[in-house]
Amino acid sequence: MYADENVIKIKHDVLYTVAKLAFEGRLEEERDHIATELIPGPTPQFRCCIYKEREIIRQRVRLAEGKAPGAEDDGNVIQVISSACEDCPISSYTVTENCQNCLGKACVNACKFGAIEPGRDRSHIDPSKCKECGRCAQACPYNAIAHLKRPCKFSCPVNAITYNEYGISVIDKEKCIRCGKCIHSCPFGAIASKTFIVPVIEALKAGKHIYAMAAPATEGQFGVDITMASWKKAMKEMGFTDFYDVGLGGDMTAAYEAEEWAEAYKEGNKKVTSCCPAFVNMVRLHYPELAECVSTTVSPMCAVSRLIKAKDPEAITVFIGPCVAKKSEVADQKIEGNADYVLTYSEIRAMMKAKGVELQPCANDDQTASTFGKRFANSGGVTAAVLESLKESNDEIAATVCKANGAAECKKALLLLKAARLPEDFIEGMACEGGCVGGPSAFNDQVSSKKNRDTLIGQADDRTIHDNLKNYDMESFSMHRE
Repeated sequence: MYADENVIKIKHDVLYTVAKLAFEGRLEEERDHIATELIPGPTPQFRCCIYKEREIIRQRVRLAEGKAPGAEDDGNVIQVISSACEDCPISSYTVTENCQNCLGKACVNACKFGAIEPGRDRSHIDPSKCKECGRCAQACPYNAIAHLKRPCKFSCPVNAITYNEYGISVIDKEKCIRCGKCIHSCPFGAIASKTFIVPVIEALKAGKHIYAMAAPATEGQFGVDITMASWKKAMKEMGFTDFYDVGLGGDMTAAYEAEEWAEAYKEGNKKVTSCCPAFVNMVRLHYPELAECVSTTVSPMCAVSRLIKAKDPEAITVFIGPCVAKKSEVADQKIEGNADYVLTYSEIRAMMKAKGVELQPCANDDQTASTFGKRFANSGGVTAAVLESLKESNDEIAATVCKANGAAECKKALLLLKAARLPEDFIEGMACEGGCVGGPSAFNDQVSSKKNRDTLIGQADDRTIHDNLKNYDMESFSMHRE
């Protein structure tokens, strides 16, 4: 699932360098020198030559600045670094040493595109002509033709990745749900997302009212000693006006989504959750006829952002978490009052390193969310919170919920709903397996962080969702998409 250490190191080096120069106000004058600084030469570190390595760095710098890596920009937050993608095998089908160079030439005869030619020792496939139909592999009596599944295409749950005539991966924006699975599946580090590092740094330097909001998935990611209080302290050292735990937004979303579920259940309608942006993108792009089934309640990120902006009209809100699709929620879904910027853990850590700020152990005494809001980041957490909210409001319904864990289960559930064969009343859709804690930009894997997460959440008090929300002016903003 995760890219190797070399790819991660290069990515972090670029993010740190861009952040450092942006904080120092030297990014504009030093931008062209970053590649040479990181790849001094004279011998290459990872590729065929230092010139290719430097070009990859240049394209990564553009992404770090929020731009497309090349001249063309289709607006997608996930982009292909073409100079890195060139190293991937061009053809999906290749002739192996099992080829007996037989007289029958079943592979040549099976190909309708003239892509296979006999060779001296074995047949040869011309990747520029191959249409990847697989007929040659099926026809070979020796099973000598292997299907090489490129990791990016194989990992995409919605078949949004194809190749151009040069073998470079192409992401179809009209199919891509921005889940980010392709990013860490590519062993060449050829797919990455645009970042909001530079505008966030400029806002901090300008002394604007900028607020940090950490995803519920944050608890446990960085060890049992790093609490939400640790994050609050670090973010204030960075220059943020204040810090919020988006677990509070989980309480907000659960309370208002519960009202929607109860109303839909009584009317005989079915609903799907709205908190996972990749799942919402899947509905919008691949099952548009089900768009009306998406809950109108805003995501926890948007809920906390609206709460902050209702209190401070000059506020700029920045979400921090393991999710790439959250960038899409900001850039594509255009929901009023939503977060202004989204940073992944690696991006905020690069900014912290550039400022010399570290997460320090702090007491776990800064609770602003119920345990149900905190568990929003786990698969099944939304369902548990909504059902708890219904229970607290004495509006319990005998509803059943399909907890779709991962993109494959989401697709299956939506297909059943589309065919009017879904047995459950509602769908909780989480595009990442395990929920947000399994996001593509998670700092730690789920197994390693689960014990820490359970310990931290286990130290929380037993406040209810509705009692917690009494501490906030919920009438000062809307909890629904307009």
